[in-house]
Amino acid sequence: MTAIPTPAPVVPGRLEQMSTRIAFFIAGFGIAAWAPLVPYAKARAQLNEGTLGLLLLCLGVGSILAMPVAGALASRYGCRRVLTAGTIMICMALPMLATVSSIPLLIAALFLFGAGLGTVDSTVNLQAVIVERASGKTMMSGFHGLFSLGGIVGAAGVAGLLGLGLSPLQATLVVIVIMAVALLKAGPHLLPYGSESSGPAFAVPHGVVLFIGCLCFIVFLAEGAVLDWSAVFLSAERGLDEAYAGLGYAAFALTMTAGRLTGDAIVRRLGATRVIVIGGALATAGLLLATLFPAWETALLGYALVGAGCSNIVPVLYTAVGKQTVMPEHIAVPAITTLGYAGILAGPAMIGFIAHGSSLSTAFVLVALLLAGVSISGKILKV
Repeated sequence: MTAIPTPAPVVPGRLEQMSTRIAFFIAGFGIAAWAPLVPYAKARAQLNEGTLGLLLLCLGVGSILAMPVAGALASRYGCRRVLTAGTIMICMALPMLATVSSIPLLIAALFLFGAGLGTVDSTVNLQAVIVERASGKTMMSGFHGLFSLGGIVGAAGVAGLLGLGLSPLQATLVVIVIMAVALLKAGPHLLPYGSESSGPAFAVPHGVVLFIGCLCFIVFLAEGAVLDWSAVFLSAERGLDEAYAGLGYAAFALTMTAGRLTGDAIVRRLGATRVIVIGGALATAGLLLATLFPAWETALLGYALVGAGCSNIVPVLYTAVGKQTVMPEHIAVPAITTLGYAGILAGPAMIGFIAHGSSLSTAFVLVALLLAGVSISGKILKV
């Protein structure tokens, strides 16, 4: 009796590239949709700042726990199924985040939301590595640019809907519809397989994967520092009105998005090594400029330089993970994604601890020194 041969995996082409971009947009759009809802959840559950901070850790814990699981599942069941499941988890959690008032239910909703985000983020980066390699072209920066664009659209869109008088639940229903339409568009061309690499489902990162993960940790730490502390720095240290203190992160996000959307051409022109070296140096100079010079206008310019410098470092590092042979990529990609998320989660807390013992300026200078280390590491890492 003749065995039925297993169909060969579909070789990714333009349609798969398009679906990858949409999936990155979904990831950025989903996480940013939560930001305008935070004050409503805080008021509804009558939380103080300390309790809210602890609850938000549930989101990060859910993400970090889901990432290695998502990599293993994508390897076995394919990126399409895992990305779809992650998106459904996000859509299930959003109405809960918009309505629940009890702390246990809010914890459950944040954990589910974080798990969905971690699942999508980890799996879409795995698909991006496979798709980019099949294309033979530099595409990772453009993929990540769609994540940044989704973040801007999600945050601004939900804020705009709330400003028009929609309730948090109504705003999240609009978000869910948009995500569902995007998923239906991307779904048929998401990869029905994951990494073809063999190996265990889980492993502790080591060798060059650990080195790349540490670089991701630092870059994401810098991003978390600007996200959570730039407004505090501008208002407390530079005397900028609190209503405008968010301009620091806005300047960072704008240049990061622009840098990623144009990043593929930049990487092709400069090469991956120079992108890390120059990008790390630019980010270092920007953070020092923002921290050491007294004018708030200079600080805004500095944060913009940090965004431009950091914009293409992480995409280049994901490409490097796809080329290494030390670990199977279905383990390596979730590993560096997890370390990156750890930087975003741990970074702001570390900065707060240092600022409490010394000053916020000292904390920012230390982050700048770490970014300088990333720049130097670009010459060591062969990409």
